[in-house]
Amino acid sequence: MTTHRERLQTCLDGGQPDRVPVALWRHFPVDDQSPETLAAATLHWQRQYDFDFVKVTPASSFCLKDWGADDVWEGHTEGTRRYVKRVVSGPRDWARLPELDPTSEPHLAAQLKCLRLIKQRLPAETPLIQTVFSPLAQAKNLAGSDALLAHLRLYPDDVMKGLETIARTTRRFVEAALETGIDGIFYAVQHAQAALLSLEEYQTFGLPFDQQVIEPAKSSWLNVLHLHGRDIHYSLLSALSFPIVNWHDRETAPSLAEAQALHDGVVCGGLRQDTLALGNPAQVREEAEEAIRQTRGRKFILSTGCVVPVIASHGNLVAARESVEK
Repeated sequence: MTTHRERLQTCLDGGQPDRVPVALWRHFPVDDQSPETLAAATLHWQRQYDFDFVKVTPASSFCLKDWGADDVWEGHTEGTRRYVKRVVSGPRDWARLPELDPTSEPHLAAQLKCLRLIKQRLPAETPLIQTVFSPLAQAKNLAGSDALLAHLRLYPDDVMKGLETIARTTRRFVEAALETGIDGIFYAVQHAQAALLSLEEYQTFGLPFDQQVIEPAKSSWLNVLHLHGRDIHYSLLSALSFPIVNWHDRETAPSLAEAQALHDGVVCGGLRQDTLALGNPAQVREEAEEAIRQTRGRKFILSTGCVVPVIASHGNLVAARESVEK
């Protein structure tokens, strides 16, 4: 029987796997507040659906709480939490951020512990990757979205100092995460959207720090770039050199087929979040089958453009998983 690892490696190599790989991931609110419960929830999810890789999805604050940020769970359908304490209130606060050691700071170290717990219990043939938020994405949650964008344009030198510190800390976390034996990272970029930053702005405030953070992971074989949102700057993929790219392909250009014509890597998507949350199994299967036809089942991983909503039904998740078995 083909293993998950073998199937994904065939997909990455451009061959025809025994079936299309599939992976879905979600937040685990409340459970994501300790390494033990997040590990247990992630492993339970994988045991139930047997996806081709496991993406660990902590709350976005896992990388910010050691700087003093705080958030609360209020029932958002995506499983995300609302920030109730920011760290940056004025432009001078960016330079005050200290560089953190992920192995000694409690919340970053807790996430490393979570990875070790999952790695111990996950079958060796099932790849494991860790979510890493870009420095700009972290800066947004440290200051708030509106404040970050205002500071970028009014006080760029101050923001640059903060981004440098965030990037150094995040790179150190990536290095430490790789030492746990994971197979790669899921790199979440949230500001490569025309409605937020122009391509030139992102190339100034985002790209150099992205390249710094992901450098240690380049030797890993299963790295995924997530370009979040609408009207994305898809051309950034060429500068970041990820073998797999994931975006909201059902909601914004390019389509899966268009993306395959633009680069030689693997595309990951095909399912709408709303279909999994609000649709029925027949609609999920129809969407999955259409995505497989678009890509001819090659260099394609079936997934969503982002996290699976926590309200998605078991039947819809089973339909997504079983749709690749035909």
